[in-house]
Amino acid sequence: MNCPLVILLCVGLLHQTARAVHMEKLADNKICGDADCSYVLSMATALDDFIAPDCRFINIKMGQMVYVYSKLVPEEGAGVFWSGSVYSERYVDQMGIIGYFPATMVNETKKFTEDIVKIPTSNMDFYCD
Repeated sequence: MNCPLVILLCVGLLHQTARAVHMEKLADNKICGDADCSYVLSMATALDDFIAPDCRFINIKMGQMVYVYSKLVPEEGAGVFWSGSVYSERYVDQMGIIGYFPATMVNETKKFTEDIVKIPTSNMDFYCD
C-alpha cells in the first residue's frame, strides 16, 4: 500500500524537475563584487523598455532602477549583458527576480565597489525554471 504512494511521489518530483532547462551560456566569465556575486556592484537606470526574450532575462521598464550584481565578460561577437534585479514602486511584482539584460539598456548611476572578482560562469548561471 505504501509502495504506490512512494512511486507517485517520485513521479511527481521527476515531473517538476523535468521543466527545468539549462539554456545556452551567454559568456564563460563574469565580474562580481565577491566570489558569490551577492554584493551589488552598482545601480543603474533603465534608458528604455526591455522585454525578456527568454527565462534567462528580466523585463525592465524605462526609468526603472536596476541593481547590478554581475557583468558578463563578453565573448567575441556577442552582446554585453549584466545581471541584476529591478526595483520600482510601480513594478513591485518584479522585485527580487534576478536575470540578464543588455548593458546598453541602462545608464550606470552609482558604483558601490571598485573591488571586483572575475570568476567563471556555470550552467546554473543560465538555468531556467
